[in-house]
Amino acid sequence: MRAKLAAAWTSFMFLYAYVDIIAFFKPGVVKDILAGVVFEFDINQTLLTTFIALMAIPIFMIVLSMTLPARANRITNLIVASVQIPYAAFNVVGESWTYFYGLGFALELILLALILRWAWTWPRTAPSATMATSPDRETVRAQRQA
Repeated sequence: MRAKLAAAWTSFMFLYAYVDIIAFFKPGVVKDILAGVVFEFDINQTLLTTFIALMAIPIFMIVLSMTLPARANRITNLIVASVQIPYAAFNVVGESWTYFYGLGFALELILLALILRWAWTWPRTAPSATMATSPDRETVRAQRQA
């Protein structure tokens, strides 16, 4: 489960970054950046700090998905993936390039839905090594009663 979540967050992080990188090819984007404007916001230290903080979320989720204890991992993935959905939708709102940003959002949403599903269905207890090689309890009980 940890590897699945880390892989999904890695894919999400790459998709998230590449949507932003590919957006540089939109006419006028580089000109606006050179003029000191991004998404109608003035480029300043606060804006760029906000961007790096927002980008750090999926990056840290890769590490956290592999290292947090199961219960904390499950809760963290459920909360962070849920919060990422409206943030991902922000890119589509008010954009004239709806196919481009719409596809990016749809793909991000698929990955976030997988993360939510896997975190939600995470087994409450991990099977022990002995259970993996021995018959399950119900089989043993049924054999004893027969």
